[in-house]
Amino acid sequence: QVQLVESGGGSVQSGGSLRLSCAASGDTVSRYYMAWFRQGPGKEREGVASIDSDVGIKYADSVKGRFTISRDNAKNTVYLQMNSLKPEDTATYYCAAATRKLAWWSRLQPGFFDYWGQGTQVTVSS
Repeated sequence: QVQLVESGGGSVQSGGSLRLSCAASGDTVSRYYMAWFRQGPGKEREGVASIDSDVGIKYADSVKGRFTISRDNAKNTVYLQMNSLKPEDTATYYCAAATRKLAWWSRLQPGFFDYWGQGTQVTVSS
């Protein structure tokens, strides 16, 4: 099974940028449907972006045009480039992998993902 470790979180001011990394071990990310989720204080976990070589990329409406998900198979790593950050982006960000092919409507639903990292904190101040 795959193990996932996130990094790259931190504190930034509104309008700033961060790049999160999700390093995988134990298996190759190309075999999985990969995604980023986040969970803010007192909120439910929500999907941010997902990527698969066959079906492409999906973004949550709240991050479209600001966040970019990518995957480097040679480094076995998935990235989330976050630009124009807002205070409402403050959350713990999690990397996740799904072993099954997902329908379009489920590609940002946490219940369909099988493996999770421990998360990395992102704090955006106004």
